[in-house]
Amino acid sequence: MQKTLANILALAVLTLLGSFAEAQQRPAITGIAFMRLYASSPDASAQFYDHDLGFTREKLKGYDRYPVSDSQWLEVAPLPSPAPAARMEAIAFTTRDAAGLERYLRAHSVPIVQKLDHGQFGVKDPEGNLVLFVQTGSAKIPASALTPRRSSQRIIHVGFVVQSRDAEDKFYREILGFRPNWYGGRTADRTDWVSLQVPDGTDWLEYMLNIPANASLKQIGVQDHFSLGVAQMSSAVDALARNGCTSADCKKTQMGRDGKVQLNLFDPDQTRVEFMEFAPAQEPCCSPFTGKHPTPGDQNN
Repeated sequence: MQKTLANILALAVLTLLGSFAEAQQRPAITGIAFMRLYASSPDASAQFYDHDLGFTREKLKGYDRYPVSDSQWLEVAPLPSPAPAARMEAIAFTTRDAAGLERYLRAHSVPIVQKLDHGQFGVKDPEGNLVLFVQTGSAKIPASALTPRRSSQRIIHVGFVVQSRDAEDKFYREILGFRPNWYGGRTADRTDWVSLQVPDGTDWLEYMLNIPANASLKQIGVQDHFSLGVAQMSSAVDALARNGCTSADCKKTQMGRDGKVQLNLFDPDQTRVEFMEFAPAQEPCCSPFTGKHPTPGDQNN
């Protein structure tokens, strides 16, 4: 009897230790899945995202989806009332084990605000941004939505306003394992942008620092942005022209402080869409890159 009880207790201890060890192992976070934005007029947004950028509009329950690739997309939801100060509703990253990552975050005392459902769950970062995690392969992107009209086939980063770099680092770096990649500023003596790569891929997020608390919608829209990667900016310019994007901004390229060629557009709600070449064309300001650059063939799965 005593031996049986001892065996039961030993098994229980091993089970608890196994659960603890599993909770300490963070499942892979491989890339960006999507960014969700608010739109005051979904039809006006469709004119921009579908007509100009070439991403096919899919009308789903409660929002529109614009596939960029078979594993990345944009979501555009109707603007709620009262309207929030910013148009970014959520950012989402791909993981190979959503259930395991949910357990991992619970073990690190991160509240789950959206429980795992259909391969997706959500938390909030220290500044209240909704951060979603999507199981690899759980989204069903029809092949018919991936048309040759697309001006890019890859989201390479998302950026958003950050007031406290230290607070955000505790979540993104210490808990999630994001890796420093580059930092820079409008001048050499300041840091306005901090890039952190996902732990298990080449996509990244970007802290947009030194933004006033009373920033306008336009000012916030410049900061809360997503970036579409291209091998050569001329291909994006050509695609935009074929799609009928007639604004002067549709062909206005510039050199970024990170040494990469860029082109910036704004959707009807002032959210910035940044086209960016995968690799730098010149040395970056302020700091070297410490991570691998994305390539057209990279997959975030």
